[in-house]
Amino acid sequence: MTRVAAIDCGTNSIRLLVADADPETGELVDLDRRMTIVRLGQGVDRTGRLAPDALERTFAACREYAAAIKEHGAQRVRFVATSASRDAENRDDFVRGVLDILGVEPEVISGDQEAEFSFMGATRELKGRDDLARPFLVVDIGGGSTEFVVGDDRVRAARSVDVGCVRMTERHLVVDGKVTDPPTAGQIAAMRADIEAALDLAERTVPLREARTLVGLAGSVTTVAAIALGLDEYDSTAIHHSRIGVERVRGISDALLKATHAQRAAQPAMHPGRVDVIAAGALVLLAIMERIGAQEVVVSEHDILDGIAYHAAESPS
Repeated sequence: MTRVAAIDCGTNSIRLLVADADPETGELVDLDRRMTIVRLGQGVDRTGRLAPDALERTFAACREYAAAIKEHGAQRVRFVATSASRDAENRDDFVRGVLDILGVEPEVISGDQEAEFSFMGATRELKGRDDLARPFLVVDIGGGSTEFVVGDDRVRAARSVDVGCVRMTERHLVVDGKVTDPPTAGQIAAMRADIEAALDLAERTVPLREARTLVGLAGSVTTVAAIALGLDEYDSTAIHHSRIGVERVRGISDALLKATHAQRAAQPAMHPGRVDVIAAGALVLLAIMERIGAQEVVVSEHDILDGIAYHAAESPS
């Protein structure tokens, strides 16, 4: 077993996984798994730059993670940065800050690389399941982008498109610096049109409709699952590999889009950092399910973070 630390820094959150990994069997034993909402991508779609306060929130989380990595004695550390830091003009400030704190340079990966890591993390433990038809379509709905990957034992096609819960919220639901509470029918229609255009783009290279099992990843999907399951608090064990039907997703999406901030925040399993962006994330999930005719989504708590850990363990020292 190799002790690895994997960090996934996205548009909305930064996450850490310290685990013992066996490259031969693919076994991954969690030692520390945590998530912090930092909103690194705050305003990037509008300004093209990472905001100073967003950078400081991210660096504060990195300092906490550095202490945890040292405590557990991880042998290998891999830090992957995704959509927000890919797009930002001042991403060098981000890279230098992470290197100073953690001693590793963040890898600002492409959307296709992001998709491959997500597929590896989500499907590695599903390969022996005979109740799930193939090929899989793995969908990772992030803050700034959504990754689509179709594959069986390996990736057949992948595409990243710039629709995510934060980007859609800031582009369509924010007026005068505040999220509309609740959004208007016109705002929802414009957001849906943007999502549909992104799905058209994804379908140019990824055969979305050939998929027989839809696997959904990341916070928007797991939060929708928590609501669907009626959880009193967030429970990753209950959520992992739950199966949520399309009608339930449609009902939750509609309710979140009609709800006020206070009503969304009152959901027992809702993370405070997702209150303003969950409605957009749920709509992205619903649009995908309707586009491919999926009757259900298999929800996975294992995603790009696990894929990064697997890859760290398998890479040469």
